Amino acid sequence: MILEVIKYGNPVLRAKGKRVGEIDENVRALAENMVETMRGANGVGLAAQQVGTPLQLAVVDVSNAAEDRPSSMEIDGKPVNLADWMPLIFVNPRLEPGKEREVAVEGCLSFPELTGDIERAAFVKAHVQLLDGRIFEFGATGLLARALQHEVDHLNGILFIDRMNSAAKASLAGRLKRLQREG
Repeated sequence: MILEVIKYGNPVLRAKGKRVGEIDENVRALAENMVETMRGANGVGLAAQQVGTPLQLAVVDVSNAAEDRPSSMEIDGKPVNLADWMPLIFVNPRLEPGKEREVAVEGCLSFPELTGDIERAAFVKAHVQLLDGRIFEFGATGLLARALQHEVDHLNGILFIDRMNSAAKASLAGRLKRLQREG
């Protein structure tokens, strides 16, 4: 089922997600609906806050963006086929960002038609729990690393506009105010 994506201005986007204890049928159903919602909106990631549920749950799928915004994933230091892991559905994530930084354009389903240059770590090591309960660790670069950081920010009530430099944010002030009123 496609869910409504919460827009900027709704306070749930600023809520820190509650840690997922038991992964039950409700969590699995929400995750499935989130994947469908993300794909229906042509997104590469979606956090539970964006569908009105402040939980530490997110979904990412960068497989359709691979050609123009490449990604890599490694497990135990060895590259793996990204498509085998997409969509990636995870709870209770923790990221260890690498030191190297890069700037790239980001958008967000909660900010329709708004993009900005955001600086993020070029590599992240992710520690996540999968829906089958397994704890999973992997490394990511490219769009996957960026999407993970973006979604984990959402889970902590941080929005991509918070990562913009002050000049970029100032140039979007009018659009942000309008979105906030409509949100």
